[in-house]
This record gives sequence, C-alpha cells and structure tokens, in this order.
Amino acid sequence: MKKQFYLIIPIIGFVLVLLNGVFGYMIFDSAYEQDITKYAIYVHFYPEWKSYPGNILFEITNVWSNPENSKRIQNFSMDSLDITPTNDYNSNQLQIQHQKSFVELKHDFSGCTANWKPISYVYAADYLRNYIEFVQGVTQSTDPYVQILQKLENKNYDLSHQNDLVKSGYVQFIPICTTQESTSYEYSISSNEKNIGFDAYFVPSEKELTNYLESDSFEYYTQKGCFVQNHKKFSGVCSNISKDSGLLVIIPDEIKSSLTTIKINLHEL
Repeated sequence: MKKQFYLIIPIIGFVLVLLNGVFGYMIFDSAYEQDITKYAIYVHFYPEWKSYPGNILFEITNVWSNPENSKRIQNFSMDSLDITPTNDYNSNQLQIQHQKSFVELKHDFSGCTANWKPISYVYAADYLRNYIEFVQGVTQSTDPYVQILQKLENKNYDLSHQNDLVKSGYVQFIPICTTQESTSYEYSISSNEKNIGFDAYFVPSEKELTNYLESDSFEYYTQKGCFVQNHKKFSGVCSNISKDSGLLVIIPDEIKSSLTTIKINLHEL
C-alpha cells in the first residue's frame, strides 16, 4: 500500500504539468487565501559567549490575513523578489546582549510588507510534499505552510536549571503580522539542538525584549498556550493579542553544535 502511495505522486506531477500546458493562465493564479511572509535571521556569536563559535539560524514563516493587499499582491516568483538592502533588510548588525557581542543578519525581512501567495502549481507540489509528511506523522497539519508539531520537552535537565540558564541566554523577538487591533495566532517552534531547550513567550510588543534584557522582568500573555518553557518542539494557540505583539524566544548560552536551526511557524486564525 505504501509503495502504491508513492507511485501515485509522480503520476499526479505529470498531470499537473499537462494541466499547466492546457490551462496555464489558471495554474499561474493563486488559490491560497492568506498571505505568506518568509524570512531568516542568522546569528553569529563572538568569543564572549559560551556558545562560540556556534551560530543560530531562525527560519520564520508567517501566514496571515491581509485584506488590504489581497487584490494587488504578487504571486511568488524569483523575479518578484526585492533584495535591495536597507537598514533593517539584509544587513549585518553588531549587537550586544548581557555584555556579549554578536552579529545578526536578517535576510528577506521586510516588516510584513513583502508578502506572497503560492501560484497554483507550486501550491499543489507543496501540498503533496507536506501530505507525505502528514502521513508519516512529521506534521499534524495538511496545510503546507502551517506547521503543527507534537510537543517535545527537553529531558536533559529540569525547569529550575532552565530558568538559571536563560538568564544569560540569547533572546530574539519575532513580530506577528496583522491588520487588526486584536487577533489570535497558532504557532509552532522546533529546534535541532540536542542539548538544550528553548523558552518562548507571546509578548505585547518588542519593548519587552529590552525589559527582559535590562531587568529580567517583562510582560507576557499568561493564558494557556501563549508561552512554553524548556521544550525542543512545541505548538500552541494564543488568543486576543494586540497588533504589536510578537514571540520572544530565549535560547540558553549552551549551544554545542556549529549551527542550531530554530524553525518558527506563525499562523493568524
């Protein structure tokens, strides 16, 4: 049965190519309803960090409802990508946290202004690839751009030790995208770092990043699903958050691998 399932996939691919030749003008449209914002943040630690010479790569996907741009948004293609550097867009920035230096590079970050929708045949291919992962149990979502993961706690040490480690850890703020004053988000976070867990909190604004770094005291949404501690994988839902909100992610300064990848998927409900 499994072999038959995988045999069907190239057949479907052939049908899509054939349909593209016959109804190309329709397949190059998009049937996906929400906008997608994707970008990456690369962090390189300086020798002051215990994690040196380690690096962190944040891969962020934000799927959100954007009625203001729905009529004029461009479908994704390589020609539609604008990679012109600005102060906050594809630029190296030397920063300091806890008196420790690091370089941060944001790639394709646009503050929710550069969005795309998958053209139909790309969506079909992504859907098939994601559906295989859904059958295999890798994801619990049939939407290729929305990830729902099985929760996985960090069992290497307890929460008390995690609370000590994050005091000197690296902190990153990931903003949401919305046109509403108040909204709800489902989200997932995963890390490939085997030795440590992450903490994550939905916070009212980016100001809480400064508050956390300067005083270890910050405001966050305390309802169930809006925060997680000492996990390697997590999915949750946070409701009734303000338009300036975002996800505050904290990684202990105990990275052992050369590159730690943190995948973050945000989906406006």
